[in-house]
Amino acid sequence: MRKSSIVRNTNETKISLELNLDEASRGTISTGSGFLDHMLDLFQVHGGFTLNLQCKGDTEVDMHHSVEDIAIVLGQALLEAVGDKKGIERYGFYFVPMDEALARVCLDFSNRIGFVWNVALPAASAGSIEASLFEHFFKSLAENARMNLHIELFYGNDAHHSLEAIFKAFARAVGMAISPSRRVSGVPSSKGVL
Repeated sequence: MRKSSIVRNTNETKISLELNLDEASRGTISTGSGFLDHMLDLFQVHGGFTLNLQCKGDTEVDMHHSVEDIAIVLGQALLEAVGDKKGIERYGFYFVPMDEALARVCLDFSNRIGFVWNVALPAASAGSIEASLFEHFFKSLAENARMNLHIELFYGNDAHHSLEAIFKAFARAVGMAISPSRRVSGVPSSKGVL
């Protein structure tokens, strides 16, 4: 089983995360934001993963530190759980429509960091979170998972629907990238190492 368990304690957040990429059951998620809980639940359901996450953060300030540190830990967990990447597809991509919104996510578990955020969210907030924090969330996640991650929102009139499309597309793209390769049994790189 490809799984990871990480604890991160700082002066701003205390986080405990368990990720299992090979088991699809609904874990318990508590971030301090009902909206972020919902988005991460979409990630586990649509990726076919199990995510257990508890975050106690300085939400009396705002959600910035919690959002950032959750992304760091989730990225680290993905990196650890995927391991040496032998026998996986490596690349993943997905389009997801969510009512009037359409998003596309493309990613590569390349062990190199690249991040593109081509997203204009239609509102300043989503739930209780500043919408601008989601770019920071995915950038921090990509850096810590050591992946190339390109996220695009083609259109959307509702911030909730737009972010839901993005999280679902991200989950599906991760699920595709970590699935068994039909082409390569070793490391999926001409260099022989990632």
